[in-house]
Amino acid sequence: MGSVRNEDSGGAAESSVVGRISSAARGQGEQAGELARARAGDDAAFDRLVAPLRAELHAHCYRMLGSTHDADDALQDALLRAWQGLGRFEGRSSLRSWLYTVATRTCLDLLKSRERRAVPMDLGPASSHVVVHDVPSNDVAWLSPYPDAGLTDSPASPGARYEQREAVEVAFVAALQHLPGNQRAALLLFEVLGFTAAEIAAMMDTTVASINSALQRARRIVSDRIPQATQQQTLREIDDQRVRRIVTGYMTALEHGDADLLVAMLTDDVTWSMPPLPHWYHGLDTVTEFAVRVPLTSCGSWRHRATSANGQPAIGAYLRDDPTGLHRAWSINVLTLRGDRIAAITSFIGAEHFQPFGLPDSLP
Repeated sequence: MGSVRNEDSGGAAESSVVGRISSAARGQGEQAGELARARAGDDAAFDRLVAPLRAELHAHCYRMLGSTHDADDALQDALLRAWQGLGRFEGRSSLRSWLYTVATRTCLDLLKSRERRAVPMDLGPASSHVVVHDVPSNDVAWLSPYPDAGLTDSPASPGARYEQREAVEVAFVAALQHLPGNQRAALLLFEVLGFTAAEIAAMMDTTVASINSALQRARRIVSDRIPQATQQQTLREIDDQRVRRIVTGYMTALEHGDADLLVAMLTDDVTWSMPPLPHWYHGLDTVTEFAVRVPLTSCGSWRHRATSANGQPAIGAYLRDDPTGLHRAWSINVLTLRGDRIAAITSFIGAEHFQPFGLPDSLP
């Protein structure tokens, strides 16, 4: 009987392998058919080809540019370039590799005419005193929050070092902005997307030696600017219920003006920054003073909606508008956790940030 079971098992395994090969062949055949239709001018076929890759291509553009709005523009431009140049795609590489080549080159072109995106920490040291009536710095290109709903928790490919959500975390994307465009592209293509140095050299029309040199410099700069533990690692160490409790506690503290509740949730070295406001605060005492004097008492009534941004727990904050009685979209507050405490609050101020998250413009 044992030999019969082994033969059955071997036959089942062989059948499974054959089935996977047949499925892959069918998939390749379907893609080839769609590609032929797209080359013949069928834009719906092109959309179907691109659809499975759209979310990761958009995230790539965001990492390159540090702005959701710029990523929208870059992806639209890249897909238009790809559509117009589809006749030049000879199939020597995968469609995914070719689309990343087009998207990367599009982003590099945009970077030539754009300032690097910044966070308040890039402008100078933490403020030693609370600035109650801080004024936005509109001459700075600020980092923006990223809606991560379309991203997976896994790496984009087996060769990638970072998970997809790890690679949009605030600290990582802020660190990327300190890299020249070619180093930024090389690092993302190699460590986030899993392309080889040879593939990247072909994509960027350079040498493997040049790519390896760019990777060495980029890794050194980024590693000096990001924490040792990613937020994805931290979130896995604490269960979802505890994360929800942190988010709910933060919202409750702001809505009820409860300074003690808020302070109990913060680390001793907590930071609070609010782009486009240039001042930022560091340390429990200064952050507590800021919280008591500004959001907890001076601003007025708050309402909140929980969301997720940059692979991290986040809150859409709405501030009451006295003439209408409505609570208007004010900021997307991204929480950086260490254990079950909040180590950083990044409040991205601006109603323009809400639409990409599917959040309403106002609440009653």
